[in-house]
Amino acid sequence: MSVDAGVVTLRGIGVGRSCAVAPIAFMHPAPVAPADEPAPVDVATAVQQVTDAFTAVTASLQARADAATGNLAEVLQATALMAGDAALHADVVKRVESGTGPATAVTKAVETFAAMFEAAGGYLAERVTDLNSVRDRVVARLLGAAEPGLSLSERSVVAAADLSPADTAALDLDLVAGIVTELGGPTGHTAIIAGQLGIPCLVRVEGILTVAAGTEVALDAADGTVTVAPSDGLKAAIAAREERAAALAGDTDPGATRDGHKVQLLANIGTPADAVRAVEAHAEGVGLFRTEVLFLDAAEAPTAEAQATTYRQAVEALGGRKLVVRTIDAGADKPLAFATQPDEDNPALGVRGFRLTRILPELIDTQLAALGAVTDDSMWAMAPMIATPAEARDFAARARAAGIGTVGVMVEVPSAALRAEAILREVDFVSLGTNDLAQYTMATDRLRGELADLLDPWQPAVLELVRSTAQAGRRLGKPVGVCGESASDPLMALVLVGLGITSLSMSPGAMAAVRYAVRTHTRAECEEIAMAALAQDEAAAARSAALSKINPDAREALGL
Repeated sequence: MSVDAGVVTLRGIGVGRSCAVAPIAFMHPAPVAPADEPAPVDVATAVQQVTDAFTAVTASLQARADAATGNLAEVLQATALMAGDAALHADVVKRVESGTGPATAVTKAVETFAAMFEAAGGYLAERVTDLNSVRDRVVARLLGAAEPGLSLSERSVVAAADLSPADTAALDLDLVAGIVTELGGPTGHTAIIAGQLGIPCLVRVEGILTVAAGTEVALDAADGTVTVAPSDGLKAAIAAREERAAALAGDTDPGATRDGHKVQLLANIGTPADAVRAVEAHAEGVGLFRTEVLFLDAAEAPTAEAQATTYRQAVEALGGRKLVVRTIDAGADKPLAFATQPDEDNPALGVRGFRLTRILPELIDTQLAALGAVTDDSMWAMAPMIATPAEARDFAARARAAGIGTVGVMVEVPSAALRAEAILREVDFVSLGTNDLAQYTMATDRLRGELADLLDPWQPAVLELVRSTAQAGRRLGKPVGVCGESASDPLMALVLVGLGITSLSMSPGAMAAVRYAVRTHTRAECEEIAMAALAQDEAAAARSAALSKINPDAREALGL
C-alpha cells in the first residue's frame, strides 16, 4: 500500500492483518504518588485506607473478569488475584507502619515485586504491566483521583505507552477501531487480547505519543504502520480492504486447498463461551482449549466434578465438533494460589506444564479424571511442555487410564520436534505451539520487544522444526496441527500447509482470511511456497520469498 510523499508514517509490530482509519485518543495518565507525601498522622487509619483501596480494586477487577470472556477474562481474573495478594498487601502495610505515606508505600512495594517478576522472567515478567495496573488503581483511590482509563465518544484508535488487560476491559470495545502502544510485544497480553477481539493492533510504535489527540490516523496491522493524517487515496484503499474482508467472511465451507486437500480450520478458546463464538465463526472445532482459567483464579484446586462441568459445556457448545483440550500449562512461572512451589532462577525452563507431575501429580491426574468423565469421542486431550518420548509415554498412559480416547502432546521445545517420530509412536497426534517453539529455538525471551525479530515465526530454523515434525506425522499417518499465533497469518498458513500441517487453530477473527488463502492455492503450490521460505537464511527474506509465490489475486484480496 503506497503512502503519499510528506505523510508521517510510524512503524511498529503488527498484530493480525486488519486495518482501520479513525481519530487517535490517548489513555488518561495514571496518578502518581506525590514526591513529598507526608508520613501518616494516624497509622491505623492509613492502614485501613490501604486495605480498603486494595479490596475495592480487587472487587472491581473481578467484576470485569466476570463480565469478560476468553483470554481477557483469564488475565483479569489473575490480575484480581494479584491485587488481593497477601504478600503485596503485607509489604505495603509494613511500609506504612514505618512512616511512609500510603500512596508512596504502594508504589515502592510494587516496584519491589515488579523487579522480582522481571528477574524471574517468563510468565511472571509478562505480569509486570498488570502489576503496575493494580498499583495505578490503588494509588488513584488513595489520592481520590480518577483511575487511568478513557471514555470514548466516537470510534477511535486508542493509544498509550502500554495497555493492561484492566485498561482494555474498561473501554467501550464497540468504539475501539484499533490499539497502538509504544511498548509491549507481539505475544504480550495486549496483543493477544486484541487478536482475540479482532481489533487491529500495533505494538512498539516509537513516536505514537507525540501525535496530537484527535488527529486522524490509518492503522495497518498487516504492514506494521500508523500513518498520521492519511491521504484520501490511502483511506479509500483501507476501506476497500475492509470490504474485501467482509466478503471473505461469506465462505463458511470446511478448510481445503483448491484441489481438495483438507486442512481443518480450528479455533483457540479459553472458556465454553468462546466455543460458542468459534461456532459462529464457522470453525470446524477447537484446536486449543486453554484450561488455565480454571486454576489461576482458584483459591484451591478445582474438583474433578467442577472441571468436568466446564468441559461438558464446551463439548455441548461445539455440537460434536472436535475439541482439543490442553491440560494445565502452569507452574513456577504461573503461580497457583493453592500450590506452593520452590523458587526457580529461570521459571521458563522450570517446572511448568506436564512437568507438574514431578511435584503435583494429583493436580494432573484430577484434571485427566475430569476429562475422562466427559467421555465424548469428539474430545481430545494433549499435554504441554513435553520434551522426551518418555514424557509423552507417561502422559499417554495417565490419560488412557482415565478413559480418554484420543491423546496427544504439544511440540514446543526443539527436543520434541527433533524426536517427533518417537513421540508420535507414543500418542495419537501432536500440536505445535509456535510461540514457545520460537522462544526456545531462538533462546529469546518473548517479552523482550527489542528481540522481536528473533521471535519471528518466519525464522527458517523454526520452520525447519515445523517441517521435521510434520514429516514425522506423514510417515506415521498421524495428525500434526499448529495452534500457535502463526496459524492466524494467511501467508504463513500456506507455508504450514506446504510443510505438511494437517490443522490450523487460531483466533476466530482470523478464520475467514486463512480459509480464503488456503482455498485459492493447490497443495503443490503450498509446498512450493514453503520451500521458497525454507531456502532463505533470514526471517524477512523467508516471508518475502513466500509472498512472491502466492496467487496475485489472493495477494490483492488479502492486502499482502
